[in-house]
Amino acid sequence: MEIVLRLLLRRLMALPIMMLGVTALVFIVLQFTPGDPATVALGESASEAAKELYREQHGLNDPIIVQYFRFIVNLLQFDFGMTTPPEQPIIDMIGKSFPLTLQLTFIGVFLAAIISFSLGVLAALHRDRLIDQIIRFISVAAVATPSFWLGILLIQWFSLELDWLPSGGFVPFSESVGGYIASMALPSLALAIPVCASLIRVVRTSMVEEMDKDYVRTAIGNGVPYATVIRHNVLRNALITPVTVLGLRVGYLLGGAVVIEQIFDLPGMGKLIFNGIVNHDLHLVQGVVLTIAFTFVVVNIIVDILYLLINPKIRSL
Repeated sequence: MEIVLRLLLRRLMALPIMMLGVTALVFIVLQFTPGDPATVALGESASEAAKELYREQHGLNDPIIVQYFRFIVNLLQFDFGMTTPPEQPIIDMIGKSFPLTLQLTFIGVFLAAIISFSLGVLAALHRDRLIDQIIRFISVAAVATPSFWLGILLIQWFSLELDWLPSGGFVPFSESVGGYIASMALPSLALAIPVCASLIRVVRTSMVEEMDKDYVRTAIGNGVPYATVIRHNVLRNALITPVTVLGLRVGYLLGGAVVIEQIFDLPGMGKLIFNGIVNHDLHLVQGVVLTIAFTFVVVNIIVDILYLLINPKIRSL
């Protein structure tokens, strides 16, 4: 427990530095985005005097460093600013949309983990046999399939042709459990399958390398049942690399969820960032990107702690 706390403390100490770098990058990139915030807010027909007054009132004429400092101070107060007219607090909009994106992402992670670990272990236990060849072929084909295109195919197959699942829209869990599952099934699959495909290969390779080590042959030679060696030794050691990859893939899944939400018409962060880009609303885009970036950093801290729980040997490092 002491080792876990020390690791957690180190990661938490590094968190402000990482987030400061993320905020600086996002702020600078969006400052050079084409479009005038005053024109976006007031409209093309607004006079130059009105636009200049808007810039003065919102500090847009201040030096970049002053604007960034004000931006950081507002972030520390959980103030992401207001959207372009009609004005709404961005933090409230994120608070409504982010839970859905998190649900979609972690359902995708769960599906990817279950499918990839099961098929990866199965392929490793039957390596170079027919079942291994089939699983590897499927994984290669799925890796080459983009999530957005897969989402469109799933809609055509399961919604338009078979009429099993809805093609879009969202039903809250509190309203209908069945409706919630149906509305999240296709987008979760579209998000999980490409990640699952690459993870299958990682799991298989990690398992094969571990099974070829001397301690496995020694244990089996000493009469330890094969299933016991696999379950208690090989799996624990072999899962370290896949868990690492899966943790890093959460960032990909968060980004992919933004696109998938647009395809399946889900009211998550994808709709917010799309509206922000279309309307040139820099404050909204900043708020969404920073929220996703912060979530990615926190998830990686959790993954680091999972290393210790999976393999106690790392605790001595």
